[in-house]
Amino acid sequence: MANILIIDDEDDIRNLLSRIVRLEGYTVFQAETGAKGLKLIKKEKIHAVICDVKLPDAHGVDLVEQLKEIQPLCEVILLTAFGTITDGVTAMKRGAFDYITKGDDNNKIIPLLSKAVDKAMLKFRIAELEAKVGDKHTFENIVGQSPQMEQAKKIAKRVAKTDTTVLLGGQTGTGKEVFSQSIHYESERKSERFVAINCSALGKDILESEMFGHKKGAFTGADKDKKGLFEEANGGTIFLDEIGEMDLVLQAKLLRVLEDGTFMKVGDTKETKVDVRIIAATNRDLEKESEAGNFRLDLYYRLSVFKIQLPSLTERQSDIPLLAEHFINLSTGKMGRKSMTMENDFKAALLNHGWKGNIRELRNVIERAVILADDDVLTVEALPFEFQMQNEENQGENSLALTTMENKHIRKVLAYTGGNKTKSAELLGIGLTTLYRKMEEYGIAK
Repeated sequence: MANILIIDDEDDIRNLLSRIVRLEGYTVFQAETGAKGLKLIKKEKIHAVICDVKLPDAHGVDLVEQLKEIQPLCEVILLTAFGTITDGVTAMKRGAFDYITKGDDNNKIIPLLSKAVDKAMLKFRIAELEAKVGDKHTFENIVGQSPQMEQAKKIAKRVAKTDTTVLLGGQTGTGKEVFSQSIHYESERKSERFVAINCSALGKDILESEMFGHKKGAFTGADKDKKGLFEEANGGTIFLDEIGEMDLVLQAKLLRVLEDGTFMKVGDTKETKVDVRIIAATNRDLEKESEAGNFRLDLYYRLSVFKIQLPSLTERQSDIPLLAEHFINLSTGKMGRKSMTMENDFKAALLNHGWKGNIRELRNVIERAVILADDDVLTVEALPFEFQMQNEENQGENSLALTTMENKHIRKVLAYTGGNKTKSAELLGIGLTTLYRKMEEYGIAK
């Protein structure tokens, strides 16, 4: 239940209010002066304050700012014997929840307090959730102990404390967005928004509108003004993934944002100014793209003030068992299954794979293996067939053994899906036509 602080120098009024508030189930703290109220709010978590305007050592209107400076999420209701419009307006400007007159509005105090508490509780809850998100996206939670990853985390953590633009390089699926989130949540901007956009997912015109917004009537279908993602991220961080795919016209617009923090919305005649940190990511060599005329060289230099190259999964092989275990725990937790361990051959198969899709591919493979596993030990049979083939080749087995294994694996997947051919083909990573052909080849009933 919420904690309420009542500040009033009149004992009778303070005690009466305390009894009324306690009857509503709230925990009450009392103070007869502004100084004692400030001392209490420094020690206790207070959701709402009921404060008299006329105190022996302070004016309630002035006290609002001091109270909210100590606990910004609490709400303050001011009570006065003789209210004035000027005081009321000033109090609200300084952050008071409401300003009411004693006596005439006694029947309004509890409903008003209830609304103030609801608002404060919501703000406290949001702050707790944001803190949990921030805790989740820390460099300590990035899985990996290889020298390459430790070095990448070390330099990323150092740049996070600054406002410097960062360019993250590396193959697709190496964890660039995870790094960008960690940089944001370990920066001074962590209490503001982190906004991500994939520059390769949208066409030029749609991407421009999404990034910078548009004015009503700017184009067919623009029936109202729209904020762009740069405005949504104002004060925070924007992550531009696959920036190498961005159109040259938009690159010029982005360069302007980097230079002076301004841009023009689609269809607007005046500039919009924002304060946004930019983190960009690419799987391309932007310097070579610039030489080929596909990317602005001046934009590349502005983006690459601080460049971090993330290693591929094959470059950090020692991290594969750690990542696999991490994804096993995530998958079993999501599916409500018991914890699982990996058979040695299962680990070997993971280590011998090429991992063109990097961490993203590993996560999908592990989730699929957890689904197909019969018990709490993950075996090679739960892996896609190409893993099993590689495993057999490494053990010097002949092609007949591979065929036998494929036959067995297809039957197992079909049994798991209850004979659903489409789902089975999807889990096997083959086309539906290929599945039917193999079923016929192995004499599996259709």
